[in-house]
Amino acid sequence: MQVMNDQLKDFIHYLVVEKGLAKNTILSYERDLKSYIKYVAKVEKLPELNAVQRLYIVHFLAHLKEQGKSSKTLARHTASIRAFHQFLLREKVTDHDPSVHIESPQPERTLPKVLSMAEVETLLETPKLVNHFGLRNKAMLELLYATGIRVSELINLEIGDIHLSMGFVRCIGKGNKERIIPLGRTAQGALEKYINEGRPQFAKSKHKVDVLFLNHHGKGLTRQGFWKILKRLAEEAGIQKELTPHTLRHSFATHLLENGADLRAVQEMLGHADISTTQIYTHVSKARLKDVYSQFHPRA
Repeated sequence: MQVMNDQLKDFIHYLVVEKGLAKNTILSYERDLKSYIKYVAKVEKLPELNAVQRLYIVHFLAHLKEQGKSSKTLARHTASIRAFHQFLLREKVTDHDPSVHIESPQPERTLPKVLSMAEVETLLETPKLVNHFGLRNKAMLELLYATGIRVSELINLEIGDIHLSMGFVRCIGKGNKERIIPLGRTAQGALEKYINEGRPQFAKSKHKVDVLFLNHHGKGLTRQGFWKILKRLAEEAGIQKELTPHTLRHSFATHLLENGADLRAVQEMLGHADISTTQIYTHVSKARLKDVYSQFHPRA
């Protein structure tokens, strides 16, 4: 099993150095493949990965299904296993790829939760601009809704990525891909006020910190830190819907499409490699339209 784990380390190194995948994606690969290796070594009692046959992978996926894992989780595990075995074959560690005829389970696509435009407006107006915390929180929310960037992208932004005079933000997304996203006037104003009046009060460190959004220690805000702020502001705003860190991103995309934006333009702003990922928001728009029709049409 130690040899298998060493081969997994080589694969993870390949994903980091050559593929340049995002940290969370790499952690996901590692987590999936550790459970896979443990299964083939201990349950199937295989001495090495070259002994894996298609049937053992089928057994592993069936084992996950028996544990109540969703089809989305099964599809992710399948993709991880396939990439791993392709790597092992390419590196001549194994002499065959047992995953080649394994079909990926079709994940159930759940529609993302979005806020109405009125709810977004209420949330954006919630931060009190009486201190540097309020200025920061206002700037973060306005920026998220104005650009649709991911929370992981938000917390990694540096001051140099914001171009207020030109009205755009430079963002490094998944796979280290850069994209330029326009900023609206409201977001520009909130960012300018935070950078000039709020951020200097956070920047307590003797060492220069380039990260845009800071916590009370003068260090970069974490994903967990942002999530706590969002939950508190949503409670203050009286929003009853279940929120996730991506709620404003989902709302950004849905509201753009509802107001006639081009799907390709939304795809580019979101940083989706595949337009089918963006198309989920057209389903959200249609579902919301149906709800409005059912609620207000006299013969619905």
